[in-house]
This record gives sequence, structure tokens and C-alpha cells, in this order.
Amino acid sequence: MLRTHTCGELDHGHIGREVTLCGWVDTCRDHSGVLFVDLRDRYGRTQVVFSPEGGPENIEIARSLRSEFVIAVTGTVAPRPEGTVNPKLRTGEIEVRARRVTILNPSLTPPFQPGQKDLPGEDLRLKHRYLDLRRSEMQRTLFLRHRMIKIMRDYCDELGFIDVETPILGRSTPEGARDYLVPSRVQPGMFYALPQSPQLYKQILMIAGYDRYVQVARCFRDEDLRADRQPEFTQLDLEMAFVEMDDVIGVIDGLVARLAKEILGRELALPLARMTYDEAMERFGHDAPDLRFGMEIIDLTDLAGQSEFRVFRSVVDSGGRVRAINAKGAAPRYSRKGIDELAAYVQQDFAAKGLAWFKVEDDGTLASPIAKNFTPELLQQIARRTEAAPGDLLLIVADEFEITCKALYGLRKRLGAELKLYDPKQMHFSWVVEFPMFAKDEEEGGWAAMHHPFTSPRPQDREFLATDPGRCRALAYDLVINGSEAGGGTIRIHDQRLQSQVFGLLGIDEETARQRFGFLLDALQYGAPPHGGIALGIDRMVMLFGGLTNIRDCIAFPKTQRATDLMTGAPGEVEAKQLRELGIKNGR
Repeated sequence: MLRTHTCGELDHGHIGREVTLCGWVDTCRDHSGVLFVDLRDRYGRTQVVFSPEGGPENIEIARSLRSEFVIAVTGTVAPRPEGTVNPKLRTGEIEVRARRVTILNPSLTPPFQPGQKDLPGEDLRLKHRYLDLRRSEMQRTLFLRHRMIKIMRDYCDELGFIDVETPILGRSTPEGARDYLVPSRVQPGMFYALPQSPQLYKQILMIAGYDRYVQVARCFRDEDLRADRQPEFTQLDLEMAFVEMDDVIGVIDGLVARLAKEILGRELALPLARMTYDEAMERFGHDAPDLRFGMEIIDLTDLAGQSEFRVFRSVVDSGGRVRAINAKGAAPRYSRKGIDELAAYVQQDFAAKGLAWFKVEDDGTLASPIAKNFTPELLQQIARRTEAAPGDLLLIVADEFEITCKALYGLRKRLGAELKLYDPKQMHFSWVVEFPMFAKDEEEGGWAAMHHPFTSPRPQDREFLATDPGRCRALAYDLVINGSEAGGGTIRIHDQRLQSQVFGLLGIDEETARQRFGFLLDALQYGAPPHGGIALGIDRMVMLFGGLTNIRDCIAFPKTQRATDLMTGAPGEVEAKQLRELGIKNGR
């Protein structure tokens, strides 16, 4: 090898040894004819000293060095002079006194320095991702990703899971998002689809007798992007046969505990906390609640209906809900202008009709422009129910249940950050279970699968499939970390007749079901065992464990919010010849 050691390896025990280091020039400093170069690789930094004793040729080469030059340096490890030790570096006690230097490759002046404190815009960093990946923060994150995946693989291996790769080129099936389609050259007019998940393949593996399957799976979804979403992403995908919901959750509880211990140094109490979907929506307005702080939603519908406030009365009379959150101690923080900004926020972002409020005075009374519409007794009841204390701010939304959920969830999330109600480095793990089996399809009418079409109903709810599908609850479960869905799973349907019944409720007729899922329907008739599984979003889990806010920061080569790779220019045009071979006309 060209090097004997890495740039993060040398310490006091290496003093006196001759070593060869290879790496990138981080900084250069000239102190009265003695040149100091910080040499960097992914393991760390080492100070290299070029002095006249090393020879005039080496000094001349050292003076030509610039940031990001790749060099090899041979020299002797020596202690740093007294007063120059850098305790922040592993190599901070030593330096390498160079006697030979070779430029392995020069560098153009980079558009930004990987070590600079003030980062340039993300677009510039993504265009020059090879420079961005040299940053120590990126290297730590990718190493964290590596460690987490290794822990996941080792844990599953200990439990007897077998790693099986499933196809990337498959068949287009309706799974909630648009497929990425791949045209077939040998079968003109026919298309493969990149997998949104290995869902059907892992169910086939259960039917085939591989009772514990796992895969670090690449998945693709053509959907609108956000800070925590990418068009291609990675899942820890696993499936188990002869299990119930508690068995799958128990396996993931153990995995989360292992990750918390080895990555965070924390011992988690198991089992992780659980709440039902209905409880989550009532208490927090969202199916992935952030439980690092309180500020739960409080229902005031019955009290609001007794007031003379027409807005509240009309909402209650029409079957809506009046719900509130108590921002403890926040009244002095938010002026009338600040409250107006919160009102505009819930109106513009969540389509709420408005935002009512009360400030709690020093004597415990509720003050608000709408207070005159409430009797003193009614105000006291509201204060008791919300546990109002002097200095609190009560924020109230009156609307349809879904809108109150969205608006108060958004307010709670915003206030939690603005009021610093939690430590950003703190992590909370929990489960949400018993999701609805179906949701109303607002565009086409009828029912849509809340999770996917292969989810099994709770046995006690199966009768509702024929009478009232909206009441049917699914054997579905989501892992929630810090208010983000980190993974989701279900117990699958293993009975062909039940699967056909669910397809019918979803508007998939027998012919369409046979065309799209015939292989699964056939396989279910050949001894399909009870089975279930889960998929954990690896990108998102790395983001959460790493304390990041943007999922692009934990993926080596991510896409922008327009699904573009700024470094390679993908997606790009292809030659007309390639299109003709695929039987595709250029539609532009």
C-alpha cells in the first residue's frame, strides 16, 4: 500500500517511527519558512511539518500545495512543541516531520472548502457531491449509516432471518404512489416497474416456507418530495411466518433497543409504549405523535356548545368539534400580533376557519375578545378542563374533526420547537396500532387501503367488511420516533377468499385482480401460512439517530426536491435510437 498509517491513527506511541501518510491537503500555513500542512482523510487529520532540514526540494513542493491536492508524505513522527498540542484531535499530540513529499494529483480551486464552517447552498454542494462527501460531518453520518445497517443485519442473523434479494424489475401494482416504469425492448409496449416495496415477493417467500426473511431493500416511488422523503430509498424489510402482531413488534422492540444501546448508549425499557390510532388522533391530532413533550389536545365541544359564541355553536350544531391545546407559560411570549400569526398559520396551512384563544391572567381568569360570550361558570369549567394556570395560553380550533387534528397538530409541533419544550437530541420510541383498515377515497369515491391491499383485518372486525367497512380496524402497526413514522407493518391476509373480498371493497374487480395479482391469489391456495412483517426506513432512521433534519444529508448521492441528481444531471435525454428500440416516441 502507498501508506503505512491513516491520518487519524498516529499518537504518542508512534513517536520516532517513520511513516507514510496519504490524503488531501486541508490547510497550509507558512511560519517564517517552516510550512505546516494539515493532511486529511476520512479517519482524521495529521499535522505535517516541512522545514529546511527536510531538504530544499521538499520545501519547494510544499509551497506549491493547495487545498484538496492529493499527496503522499513520508517522515518521522515527533511530539508537538510545548504549548501547541491540540486536545481536540486524536493526533493532536504529534506531528510528522516530512523528508519526502509526492503530489499524487493536484486539484483545481474547489468551489467550497470541505472544512469551512459556513456551508454554501445545498444545490452547490449536491452538484459537487464528491467535495461535500469529504466533509467530516458527512463522513460521520455515512459511518453511522454503515454501523446501523450492520447492527440490523447482525441482529436479524442472530434471530434466524435469511437474507433474500428480490427483483428490481417487477410488475406495476397499485401500492399508493406512482410507479417508476421501465420499458421493455424485447416486448414492445410492455413495461416493468421498479418496486415501491418488496411486498408481494416477501409474501411469496413466506408461502414458499422461508419463515424468516430479511433484506436491505431499495425501493422507488414517483411522488412529491419533502425534506424527509426521496424518490429512491432504502428499507430494512422483514417478514415472519406463524406470527401475530405482538411477535413482529417484539422483534423490532429488541432491534430498537440494540440500536439505542450501541449507537446512543441508552438502555430502553421494553416493551416500547403503544397507543391506538384513535387515541393518537384524539390526544395529538396525528398518527405519528411526538411524545417528547406534552401539550395534548383537549376536547371542549360540550362546553363550547353551551356558550353564546356563534362560531362555536354553529360548528357544534353541524357535528364538528371544538378542541384546544394549552401552551403552558406561553402567554407573555405571544403578543396579539404573534397570536394573529399563529391564526394565519392554521388558516393558510391547514384550512382552519380561524383560531380562538384565551390568556390566563394572574388571578386565574380567562381573558380574550370572545370571553364575553361565556358565563363565568363556563369559563371556570374550561380553565379546569385545560388545567389552566396564570401565564398559560389556550389555543382553540373549531371545525371538522380532521381539520382540528391537522391544525392543532401543526400548532403543537410549531410551539414545541419555538418554546423549546424538548431536547432536540432526546429520542422517544413508541408504537401506534389498530389503524383503520380503509380510508375514504376523496377523488374516486369508495374505499382506499390505509396501508396496502394485503393488510389483514382484526379478527373481531372481520364482520364489518360486509356491513360497515369504515369500522374495520387493521392488524397494522407503525414505529414512531420523535414524531416521525420510522417504519410500518401489518399482518397479511393469508386466505384467498378474504383477499378477494378486500380487493372488491377497494374497487378491484375479479378480472383486474386476476390480471395484476393472479400469481399471489394462486399462491395463497397452496398452503399459505399466517404471516406478517414490517419495513423500517433506513434513511429516516439514520436521520433521526444522527440528529439531522434533512434526509438528503444521510444519503451518499441524493436527489433534489425535483428528483434531480445535480452531480450527474439525471434524469437526462437519451438518443433517438434508444427510443426507437423501445418503441417510444419523443413526446416533447
